[in-house]
Amino acid sequence: MDRKEFLSKTFLAGGSLLTGATLTQAQPALPPGTPFHLNYGIHDGMFRNHAGPEFTDQIKWAYEQGFRAIEDNGMMDRPADQQTRIGDTLRQLGMSMGVFVLNFDHWPVSTSLCSGDATWREKFLKACREAVDTARRCNGKYITVVPGNYDHKLEMGYQTANVIDTLRKGCEILEPHGLVMVLEALSDTPELFLRHPDQTYMICEAVNSPSCKYLFDMYHMQRNDGDLIANIDRAYKHIAYFQIGDNPGRKEPGTGEMNYKNIFKHIYEKGYKGVLGMEHGMAGTGTDGESALIKAYREADNFL
Repeated sequence: MDRKEFLSKTFLAGGSLLTGATLTQAQPALPPGTPFHLNYGIHDGMFRNHAGPEFTDQIKWAYEQGFRAIEDNGMMDRPADQQTRIGDTLRQLGMSMGVFVLNFDHWPVSTSLCSGDATWREKFLKACREAVDTARRCNGKYITVVPGNYDHKLEMGYQTANVIDTLRKGCEILEPHGLVMVLEALSDTPELFLRHPDQTYMICEAVNSPSCKYLFDMYHMQRNDGDLIANIDRAYKHIAYFQIGDNPGRKEPGTGEMNYKNIFKHIYEKGYKGVLGMEHGMAGTGTDGESALIKAYREADNFL
């Protein structure tokens, strides 16, 4: 068998792992890409130029490039049949479902949990109950929670107590199902109540439940605090999930000031096995931009 024939047969054999309806019509069959050292989770739309507008087609194409996880902030707003279709696709490919956002309050957030208002508390708990069904359909476990904005009528201690009390009640709903709310500290506006690693760690300690952990978004933490590797170490007991984005610009690794190769190496050496959500934009455009994004992840993931 000559080299050309060998390569052709090898190519077709690898592509047979994803056949028929599991392949996008626009793309040739590709052998599965080598998985990354860490489990980076793509977003809907990230590879639409290569794979088309359907998220399930993008998931299959991403698998072929070596990605093994997704996250989907808007999962709870999708129809139930879409949630099920995404979950079935992940199961078939052996991929992980990362976070989806608890949709009790849509952006821009309001005072919500800080005030202790009974209406907001019930909205939150109702969303927790609905999240149980969403997680079952999409094969998910982690649910992003943002407590909301400050209530300037109350001192900080009262606001913190209100948040802790409501989160405990949410955990009573989620814990029997093995689900985990992950608290995300943000940098978008100074009005946000939850902004810092020590604050998030303290709340997780006070709630004292395996269903209340920390979503360490590295883009937001770079903007708010910096000193990322040290802050990861300090908060690691409660970190259940990471998200990625370079600063400034919130694009893929290598487009800003953050040394993601060193950060990824540190997270890998700590033994982290969960998803790192790719919650960022793309520096380029079209198929070239998507290819450049994959190349950036290959370079940042090349830390061994």
